[in-house]
Amino acid sequence: MKIRKLYIERSAADYPVTRHICSRLEMPAQIIDNPESVYQEIARSPDPEKAGKSILLLARNRGAFLRDCPGTSYYTCCGYQILHIGTYCSMDCAYCILQAYFHPPVLQFFVNHAEMEASLQQHFAKGEIARIGTGEFTDSLIWESVYPLAPRLVELFSRQKACVLELKTKTTVVEPLLGLAHHKKTIMAWSLNTEAVIANQERGTAALGARLAAAEKCRKQGFPLAFHFDPMILYNGCYAEYENVIEQLFSRIDPAGIVWISLGSFRFMPELKPIVARRFAGSKIIYNEFIRAIDGKMRYFKPLRIQLYSRVIEAIKSRAPEVLVYFCMEDDEVWQKCLGHSPAEKGGLPMMLDQRAARKCELSGRFPAG
Repeated sequence: MKIRKLYIERSAADYPVTRHICSRLEMPAQIIDNPESVYQEIARSPDPEKAGKSILLLARNRGAFLRDCPGTSYYTCCGYQILHIGTYCSMDCAYCILQAYFHPPVLQFFVNHAEMEASLQQHFAKGEIARIGTGEFTDSLIWESVYPLAPRLVELFSRQKACVLELKTKTTVVEPLLGLAHHKKTIMAWSLNTEAVIANQERGTAALGARLAAAEKCRKQGFPLAFHFDPMILYNGCYAEYENVIEQLFSRIDPAGIVWISLGSFRFMPELKPIVARRFAGSKIIYNEFIRAIDGKMRYFKPLRIQLYSRVIEAIKSRAPEVLVYFCMEDDEVWQKCLGHSPAEKGGLPMMLDQRAARKCELSGRFPAG
């Protein structure tokens, strides 16, 4: 993170997390009563999405720390739960939905961690198997430069047996986690893409080889791993390049250490298109064969998605036939044509993933009803 301004909500000023961050950043902070002034400052910028990446707002989370993944009933959702630690990201991916999701986007970190931990403990006490992640509204590991949250979460999850934490990232910030007694209750996960997509569409992220090297380090420390090919992007030569990523992945990572691999194609709210056009003049990702789907998002035509998925799945299964591959937000037709079954045939996608997590992460607890 390259923070140029620090704002603190008055109600968050006296928290230990706030004091720690202020001491680490060693920069003047402005106390505010209402974040609206910060939002207005960002909105006035010629590039609000970029401006929001260098302004840090420390605040209390006044809502729920644990939330259901915001899927849609039209497509199959994995049913995991979000641990809401903050918002936005210091990296700059052309396709990032957060650019349009937050109005305007700003780096916001929640400091009332005692309440967060209380929410987690209440959830642990249920004794139900659950998958919980921090990588929905932000990257899971970008915050380590200002506050060591990930090691604390790994420690908390290691003390219970029913829930697993997934830390998904495009960074290589794993050194603080190495050597921790995680007891397999934390999955270290990386978003992967082709080297062309990383170079041209993912500003400020780690290179593919660096991500895989970080995954190797974590696997040597016994962490379960996961990989997410999402969003997969269509362009000339992409099939061979995605197959090359699969080859690199399994040349470095033993499939036995992988909990799951997810696939998802590029999809976006219509509001994102003008933002990408304005901010990434050289990007062509929004100019393809898209159709407005039933969830309101722009998606590649289904035959194009199926063709891409099928090639990648074939490459994965040729190297790792036992690894669980699943789709993020696809329908039964895509599942049937690419994987030969629908989630319902195996108890539903949430149950498939819960069972896999229970086995690979040594969870013990009740499977959620329904």
